[in-house]
Amino acid sequence: MSEIRLDRIHNQYILIAPERLHRPNLGHKHVKSSSNSICPFCMGNEKLTPAEIFAIRDNEPNSPLWETRVVPNLYKAVQVELADTSMRDGMFEFIPGIGAHEILIDSPCHDCNIHDLEHESIENWLRTMIIRIDDLSNDKRLINISIFKNYGQNAGATQDHPHTQILALPVVPHSELVFLERNMRYYRRHGRGIVEDIVYNEKMAKKRVLDEIGNFIAYCPYASAFPFEVMIAPVKNISNLNRCSRKELSDLALLIKKVFKMLNKQLGLFDYNLYFHLSPLNQNFENEDFMNSIDKNYSFSLRITPRIYRLGGFEVSTGMAINSVLPEECAKLLRGD
Repeated sequence: MSEIRLDRIHNQYILIAPERLHRPNLGHKHVKSSSNSICPFCMGNEKLTPAEIFAIRDNEPNSPLWETRVVPNLYKAVQVELADTSMRDGMFEFIPGIGAHEILIDSPCHDCNIHDLEHESIENWLRTMIIRIDDLSNDKRLINISIFKNYGQNAGATQDHPHTQILALPVVPHSELVFLERNMRYYRRHGRGIVEDIVYNEKMAKKRVLDEIGNFIAYCPYASAFPFEVMIAPVKNISNLNRCSRKELSDLALLIKKVFKMLNKQLGLFDYNLYFHLSPLNQNFENEDFMNSIDKNYSFSLRITPRIYRLGGFEVSTGMAINSVLPEECAKLLRGD
C-alpha cells in the first residue's frame, strides 16, 4: 500500500509507493569519467590548483605529502573580495555575490570513496571542515555555511577525484530560514528541537535505525525522498560541526565509515549527494532568540542521498518526491537482517 508521509524537517509530503517497484532495480551505477586528463587534485599536481588555503601536512604549502587540502574553487559561485553593499535596480534589490567557495580535497587517493578511507582519514576530513568553519566565521559578513559533496555523474560531479565543497554566504537560504522559524516555534512548544525529537522517536521505533555510536545515530528517515537515504544526527543536540568534542568527532567518523560500508555492500559503487545542515553563524543573524538558545533548540545533521534513480515528470512538476522503496525495507537491507 502506498503512503503519503510528512517530512518533518522540510515540512513537505513524500509519496512512498512500493507498488511501483517490487524489487530495487539498481540500474544507475556509478560511471567514471572517460577523461584521461591529468587530475589536478592528485598528489604531485599541486601546482595545477590555485594556492592552497589550508592543508593537513607537515611540510611546505602547495607541495606533496598532505592528508587533506583546501583550495579556492576555480569555478566559484561567489567571491570574498567584493563589497557588502545593498544595491537597487528599480523595484529590484541585490547585493554583490560575496562569499567563499572552496574545494576540500578529501584525500590524496584518486579512487577512494569514503568507505575505502581509514578512520583517521575521515577524522581529518571532518577536522578540515571544522577548521574552515572557524576561519570563515571570522568574516563578519558571512552568515551561512553549506558543506556538500557530489559523487558521480548522476549526482552532478564533474571531477572524479573525491572532494567536498564549502560555500559561505551573507544570507540564509529561504528553505533554511523557514526551517529555523518552524524549529524555534516547535522548541518553544515542546522543549526540544525538531531533529532532536525525530531522533528520539527513531530510537524508540528502532526499525529504521542502522547503528548508533556514542552520541550519534544513523537511520533511514521515515519520509525518505530517495531509496536508501540515510541521515546521521546527534542524539543530544550539537548545533554545529565545530561544537563536536574530539571523542564525538571520532565517533562521527566511525559511524560515517560504517554507513558507507553498508551502502556499498548493498548498492555497489553508487552516485550520491552528501550534505550537512549546520546552524547559522552568530554574527549578523537577525533572530537573537534563536541564537541565544541555539545549543538547546538546534541540532546539525548529515544526509546521504543515493542517486540510483532519475527524477520523473511528477517530481519535476510538483516538487513532491516519489520513493519506491520503503525506508523500513532499506534499513533492514542495510543492516543485513
